[in-house]
Amino acid sequence: MLPLEFKEYKFRFKNSENKVQIFDVVRKKFVQLQPEEWVRQHVVCFLMEEKNYPLSLINVEKQLTINKLKRRYDIVVFNTDGSIHILVECKAPQIKLTQKTFDQIARYNLQLNANYLMVTNGLEHLYCEMDFEKEKYTFLRQIPDFSR
Repeated sequence: MLPLEFKEYKFRFKNSENKVQIFDVVRKKFVQLQPEEWVRQHVVCFLMEEKNYPLSLINVEKQLTINKLKRRYDIVVFNTDGSIHILVECKAPQIKLTQKTFDQIARYNLQLNANYLMVTNGLEHLYCEMDFEKEKYTFLRQIPDFSR
């Protein structure tokens, strides 16, 4: 797989039916290694190893319903009170981050109300903080580290 703009992390791989799988520490199982999954696994490691978020607060690939359509978010990091701290949208490295990409995570966040958003294709990363009172967001250089 293509090197990404993250530190190098250690992953577990296996071959199953001639398909490479990567171990997902959040779901506690091997999943098929696709370009978007490669990015997702790097983000999970980034959140845990660089930003110090505990594994217990991270969730991946859960379904939500928006305008009667079933969708899936990539990664959510919860606050200790159960509210959503960070919503992450992962794209495959060849997918450019565009307004359309950002609109997708913004639509999801209308329902989820995360404090921070992260959009990444593994090569580019966009971070922003939500201001719900003023109904706007501010782009950041980085998302905050975990703090209790």
